[in-house]
Amino acid sequence: MDEDFMSFVPPHRTYINYLINKGVIETYAVSMESQTCWITLNAESKTEVDTYLAKTPLYKYWTYEIEELFVYDSQQYRLPALQYN
Repeated sequence: MDEDFMSFVPPHRTYINYLINKGVIETYAVSMESQTCWITLNAESKTEVDTYLAKTPLYKYWTYEIEELFVYDSQQYRLPALQYN
């Protein structure tokens, strides 16, 4: 990650935050160890996902695959555990 790459990080984060606030991005995770990013997006098609990804300032640095999820489950989508008084 050189200085040129790092100069794109703040506008990239602004764009990612915008998509999170719009409800387009559900989850966004980055591993510094493997330099891998996982993004879960809400979209009607792979073409729509590609359109969103192409607008990020870091796009020229990426190689990626788009895969449609069949099941997506996590703690945050579960009902809270009951707390007995």
